[in-house]
Amino acid sequence: MDLTPKQSIPAAESTRFPDEVLERVLTLLKSPKDRNAVSLVCKDWYTADSWSRRHVFIGNCYSVSPEIVARRFPRIRSVTLKGKPRFSDFNLVPDNWGADVQSWLLVFASGSPFLEELRLKRMRVTDESLEFLALNFPNFRALSLLSCDGFSTSGLATVATHCKNLIELDIQENGIEDLSGEWLSCFPDNFSTLEVLNFSNLITDVNPGVLERLVSRCRSLKVLKLNRSSSLDCLHRLLTSAPQLTELGAGSFSQELTPQQHAELKHAFGFCKNLTVLSGFWDATALNLSAVYPACSGLSFLNLSYTALQSQELASLLPHCPCLRRLWVLDSVGDRGLEAVGANCPSLEEIRVFPTDPFDEDMLHTVTESGIVAVSQGCPKLHYILYFCRQMTNAAVATVVRNCPDFTHFRLCIMNPGQPDHTTNQPMDEAFGAVVKTCKKLKRLSISGLLTDLTFKYIGEYAKNLEALSVAFAGSSDLGMQYVMEGCSKLKKLEIRDCPFGNAALLSGLERYESMRSLWMSACNVTVDGCKALARQMPRLNVEVMKEEGSDDCKADKVYVYRTVAGPRRDAPPSVLTFSSL
Repeated sequence: MDLTPKQSIPAAESTRFPDEVLERVLTLLKSPKDRNAVSLVCKDWYTADSWSRRHVFIGNCYSVSPEIVARRFPRIRSVTLKGKPRFSDFNLVPDNWGADVQSWLLVFASGSPFLEELRLKRMRVTDESLEFLALNFPNFRALSLLSCDGFSTSGLATVATHCKNLIELDIQENGIEDLSGEWLSCFPDNFSTLEVLNFSNLITDVNPGVLERLVSRCRSLKVLKLNRSSSLDCLHRLLTSAPQLTELGAGSFSQELTPQQHAELKHAFGFCKNLTVLSGFWDATALNLSAVYPACSGLSFLNLSYTALQSQELASLLPHCPCLRRLWVLDSVGDRGLEAVGANCPSLEEIRVFPTDPFDEDMLHTVTESGIVAVSQGCPKLHYILYFCRQMTNAAVATVVRNCPDFTHFRLCIMNPGQPDHTTNQPMDEAFGAVVKTCKKLKRLSISGLLTDLTFKYIGEYAKNLEALSVAFAGSSDLGMQYVMEGCSKLKKLEIRDCPFGNAALLSGLERYESMRSLWMSACNVTVDGCKALARQMPRLNVEVMKEEGSDDCKADKVYVYRTVAGPRRDAPPSVLTFSSL
């Protein structure tokens, strides 16, 4: 997102289009990258982009101020805003770090009151902010909160009460105070515009009758994702009244059904001809899961990461899903379950295998290198993998990328830090060397296991399209990070934890940070003085050090570096030291 006009922009008088024509043409460009590129052609196009831009994506809420955004794009209707670093998901960021949405809402209310859509990720959202949103934007239509915190179901009740034109309410994976399910009854009796309703991460029961009446009124509802307390009886009635659904998140699937109830549920699923996405199925039994089979023929995405299916249960389900392109499962399916994936999903493009219990090192039923190889052998279109396991080999990874050379995302997490190739006891350097040498389209890479600086040398030399790299418990010296900073010219995001990289490694990225979105380093060998030196040398960089209680004053426990045009932020808590040359 380009926010300030460049002095080098030519006037381009000889090719000037009428303003209304140019703005109309620009509205046809959907890609933010294309819009950004067009805005740099000349001053006229820059101005036209300002007035015609309706959606803005901001990957870091501190990279720009809300005032700058409102001035640059006075007619925006939709905003996507990200806040805390990703490592806040692992409790590595202080709870009071910041990223409060309220300052943005205040500016938009005065400068852009036409706001219709707000999509927030890892932002601080209070009930007061939700009330302000509901009362100050009369045309508001869509709210999506992902991994946000600070609010309760009382805030949702306010949104339901006052947002008369709401078409989307998407609440997922948030740190929400779930006071009761009464918020759902706050939608007016004549309300009927919802197209997306997701409350899957809420805990308390909602009134089935209220939910069923709401769903029956919203004839355009396409996405419905229930929470774990929703029963199969309620699901049956919802499917009967909303067969038009394209995405369904089922609730609990553990209820004991009579043969007649099972047949009726299966019949209801059979009428859902438009389903392309299924998720949920908490605590599913094999018998209950079979009721879903009639709705699986058109599925493109199946998310089973909430239920610990066994290999045979997955093997029985997958033949009914011939069009599957995305699959999420827990490692409880074992290697046999992944063999079933390879045998039944020839069109699969993405697979994610999550740990059932990441802290249980004695789990017997988990996945190994055999499972990932089996998937690669049967799924040649695979280009995205996230794989949690406890053992891996260099040979297996080389086989996987040879079978699937078009990977854009390769995220391998060997959960035991510093784990070598379990057959040769050698470092896993050659595994990731094979990945970066073979997968020329690679954009995101997560590495783990016993790794030396050789892995980073391979990455710097071969991963020329890499945009995001995540590293943990790896490397031998500062050279490792230096190889990456010198060689990966397209790098946007670098995440490092528990690695031996120090100030020399940090300062090796001086030529790279200006084009990167962010750098995270925790439990490394960086000092506060090193962070100050970086801030002094790099304009438009904010360097933050998050101190842990009782730690050495000289040590930078957690470092977060990001580019900004807004200068140092003013809302940092005492535990966060901020350095900036602006």
